[in-house]
Amino acid sequence: MSRSVFLFNTHDLPHRPGERKEYSLTLKAVEPIGIDCLRIPANTPIEVELAIESVSEGVLASGSITANATGECIRCLSGIDWPISERFTELFRYESTDKKGARGAQNIDSDLDDLEDESADEVFVMDGDEIDLELPIRDAVILNMPINPLCNPDCANIVTGK
Repeated sequence: MSRSVFLFNTHDLPHRPGERKEYSLTLKAVEPIGIDCLRIPANTPIEVELAIESVSEGVLASGSITANATGECIRCLSGIDWPISERFTELFRYESTDKKGARGAQNIDSDLDDLEDESADEVFVMDGDEIDLELPIRDAVILNMPINPLCNPDCANIVTGK
């Protein structure tokens, strides 16, 4: 199994709250990101300006994403290029340890109980020093894409088959 391009190692970030590092990344997803009529094609560069900050619960990752999506207008079916410029912020919780110092997910249950009252959102847990940026990036891109993309706002060329 190959390593995901979205895995980012935070080893350089000290585990002291308030420490911050910034990075410029160029990622190429193996699979397209988007919806049927508009997507960032596979192997297209995705520029990520990433800032990671050490907080008491884990690592707070925030960033901006820029890429170019392609698709087709839902009215005239002509090809369109759609610039993507989105932001994301996600907390990656430190992996918990038991009394013997062994790492694992078994002790996360009590932490998750605390979080259930706050929100029903997904909880991201670090794998050692690594964070997986795939879901935050996919969510930021897909949730902000238009459902019905148009080549221009005045497009009236509804395909009639004539």
